[in-house]
Amino acid sequence: MFLVFSIRAIPRITLIHPTQNFNVFRYAGGLAGTKNEKESMKYLIFIAVNCIIFPLLAQEFSISGSIQSHEDQSTFPGATVVVQNPGDSSIIKGSITDYEGHFKISGLSAGTYLIKADFIGYQTLYQKVDLTRNLDMGTLALVEDTKVLEAVEVVGKPVAAMQKGDTTQFSARAYKTAPDASSQELIEKLPGISTQDGKLQANGEDIQVILVDGKPFFGGDVNAALQNLPADVVASIQIFDKKSDKAALSGFDDGAQQKAINIITKPSRRVGQFGKSTIGVGTGGTYQGGASVNFFNNDRRITVTGLSNNINTTNYSADPGSMGDNINANGLIKTNNLGINFSDHLGSKFELNGNYQFSREENEQTERKLRDYALASDSGQIYSEDRYSNRLNVAHRLGLKLEYKINENNVLLMRPHLSFRNEESINDFLGQTTSGSSPVNATDNTATASYQDYDYDNNLYYSRKFGKKGRSFTSRLHTGWHTNEDRSRRYAENQFFNESDSLGILDQRTTRSRTGISWEVQASYTEPLGEHSMMELEYEIGDRIDDSDKLTYDADESGDYNALDTALSNTFKSEYLRQKFEVGYQWQNEGLKLQVETEFQRSDMSNDQVFPTQTDLNKGFSSLLPSARLDYRLSEDKRIELSYRTSTRQPSIGDLQDVIDNSNALQLSAGNPDLNQTYNHKARARFWSSDPENGKSLYASVESSFSQNLITNSTFIAEEPLEVAEGVILEQGSQFTRPANVDGYYQFRSYMSYGNPLEVIKSNIRFNGGVNFTRKPGLVNDVLNFSDAHNYRLGVSLNTNISETFDVNISTRSSYNVAKNSLRPSLNNNYYNQTTRLKYRWVFLGGFVYRADLRHQLNTGLSEGYDNSSMLLNMSAGRKFLKNDLAEISVNVYDLLQQNNNARRNITELYIEDQQSTVLERYFMLTFTYNIRHFSAGTTREDFEDI
Repeated sequence: MFLVFSIRAIPRITLIHPTQNFNVFRYAGGLAGTKNEKESMKYLIFIAVNCIIFPLLAQEFSISGSIQSHEDQSTFPGATVVVQNPGDSSIIKGSITDYEGHFKISGLSAGTYLIKADFIGYQTLYQKVDLTRNLDMGTLALVEDTKVLEAVEVVGKPVAAMQKGDTTQFSARAYKTAPDASSQELIEKLPGISTQDGKLQANGEDIQVILVDGKPFFGGDVNAALQNLPADVVASIQIFDKKSDKAALSGFDDGAQQKAINIITKPSRRVGQFGKSTIGVGTGGTYQGGASVNFFNNDRRITVTGLSNNINTTNYSADPGSMGDNINANGLIKTNNLGINFSDHLGSKFELNGNYQFSREENEQTERKLRDYALASDSGQIYSEDRYSNRLNVAHRLGLKLEYKINENNVLLMRPHLSFRNEESINDFLGQTTSGSSPVNATDNTATASYQDYDYDNNLYYSRKFGKKGRSFTSRLHTGWHTNEDRSRRYAENQFFNESDSLGILDQRTTRSRTGISWEVQASYTEPLGEHSMMELEYEIGDRIDDSDKLTYDADESGDYNALDTALSNTFKSEYLRQKFEVGYQWQNEGLKLQVETEFQRSDMSNDQVFPTQTDLNKGFSSLLPSARLDYRLSEDKRIELSYRTSTRQPSIGDLQDVIDNSNALQLSAGNPDLNQTYNHKARARFWSSDPENGKSLYASVESSFSQNLITNSTFIAEEPLEVAEGVILEQGSQFTRPANVDGYYQFRSYMSYGNPLEVIKSNIRFNGGVNFTRKPGLVNDVLNFSDAHNYRLGVSLNTNISETFDVNISTRSSYNVAKNSLRPSLNNNYYNQTTRLKYRWVFLGGFVYRADLRHQLNTGLSEGYDNSSMLLNMSAGRKFLKNDLAEISVNVYDLLQQNNNARRNITELYIEDQQSTVLERYFMLTFTYNIRHFSAGTTREDFEDI
């Protein structure tokens, strides 16, 4: 039934049934003879026009297209496309192009707009459009910008940040860095980026993957990759959650995500040679030498890096003022390494990416620790330890990614990885346990060891997309081979103070051989269930077989190691077979995506053990694992995600084996064959928002998790001597720890990051903070103990954006901690940590450069005798010279105030521990640095000074 409205003082509604043979306009024409009839005719025409116009105005349309170079038709991933109001140039919506240069902007009303396409080093393209339907603009070609900077006044402000789906993109042009800065210095200026314990984080999560133009770079070694790529080759930076290879091929998210950074390079920097080399010599025998050179020829890219030093630097740094990327590392580190990264397109269908790394690292350190145990008695036990260690590690690692696109519907992907590691170590420690002021036991323990590990893993994927959109088949075959050969010797004098003081001598030699073979087959099928939904069926089966032989021999009277100690030996063959079947459903439209999955998992373990006792162990676990995820895009620049996942953790073979580990005679440990698997629940909510016009960004997250049957520690502290295995005595005051299943684990985490440019002082300010709570259960002498940790964090940083010759970064991060212990309330403790950093760089008088890096660490609430605060000041003064200031000679000083220390606190369900270890001390160094910059003809460095 249709409704026809006649607009008068008194409304009149005429009902016209669709089955009637009645024509409105014919009827209206028949009435045109009278005045009233003419009035009715006007109303009907008015109504007809509005019935056409109103739905048109209310309808939303999209604009799509692709961006490429006018010169060579290469596509631009990460180009900025903005929809503006032609009247005042205000930004209405925007997007960034994908890896193939495509873009799509949805949710636009009918009207006239100004489209702005922009990419670093190319002239901005403007195009006016009248939008009355979904518009495909086709290919927009950008022309290379070769204007000289002096002749141009740059008045446009770059879009600092933009959100596209789950990807946040930042324009490098919006952040000022020195011409010789590394990519890490650039990225550390971005909102939400911070460094925690030497790891780069985005919105509180460790960055695990690094890509350059969408391709793997340096095998995922984030710090090495960012130090080997200069900031002046970067056009933009994308931060996102990278899906697994299987999810990327099938289009169905499996929840296996890693926080990733993709660096998009400037087209003018994709052909040429660039990098940096450094050599330096300093006081106290300190030295460093290193180089990193990139050979780029569009898709063919080779990066070679090398480093040798004894100043705790494990990755080559592009910063001339850098004096160690492990300033708070445990010990003194000597490093020699070599790395090669390679990528190329071999024809139109084959792509190869590879990375090889060699490292030789020696770490020498002394460490002291103090543990206060959670015993029911208020007196408790205190364990103190002084340790010396020296470790030499030599490693080779090779990783490849080979992708073969058979055709547009079939893809083969292979990821082999091979590694070899050889380690020689010396460990010497003195440990003592006291109760009140009385000694309980002590040990003088020395161990030497040699380890050799060989590991090979390979994942082979095949994906086929069928003619029907959304229908696909994806398979994966995993194979692995692992072998270990270990040799160790331990000599210990263990003293126990009781009514009859005793001294025990331990002199043992241990050999361990292990070989492991693993395989896994996975297959998944997706089927569309309509325009907006699809389902997935997945099956996976895998097996791992380990053959291990650990033999421990005691020294006899002649000093020969011939007496086999069966209580401490461990020979077994184990098998771990796992199967799972999963059903998933996904529904999505332009702004909403919902995915639910249910997985049935079955795991079977078997262990045939010879030593210390001959036993056969068989365990089976069955689980039903539901999960759900909701993504909702509130607008082009705002997005929210809700997720819930369940998972299990099966006990390892080592957890299940009832075999004594006596590496510290005061703290024995063994497995538990009665363990069950842990069942985990995790829920999370995340929110993203960015304002492209004003450069503001906001990220917030809340997550909570709890575990059933958590595999944790059960520790027994002996009040009198006790035999825990045949011939193995747990003396008074000593500890015996085994894994056990305990309920009650809970964790809550929240995080917020807000970034805002301050145009008045040409700087970017960002705030971050969070509230965390963790409850860890454990058993102490068969009594349940809860260790609660409350953590309140707040941080603020200010990065100047004034010029390339002057830069100041100021940041502070505070953490207030409340520790509570249910078994021993006297251990309840509040402590506070604050880290403040001032990083300063100034280039003046045509080439003189001064750098300062000041770090202040404040700790309160630590045990007596552990340093509570330190002030670490590094400085350098130098002079740039040669053409374009490509060379620099400088004098550097590390820890000018001689206050560096490494004090920290650890809290577990069993104890509160304070630690402090050897750190690098003050030195002076004379350093020469040379920047390599050579790009293809027509795109020299001078041509792109305005980039």
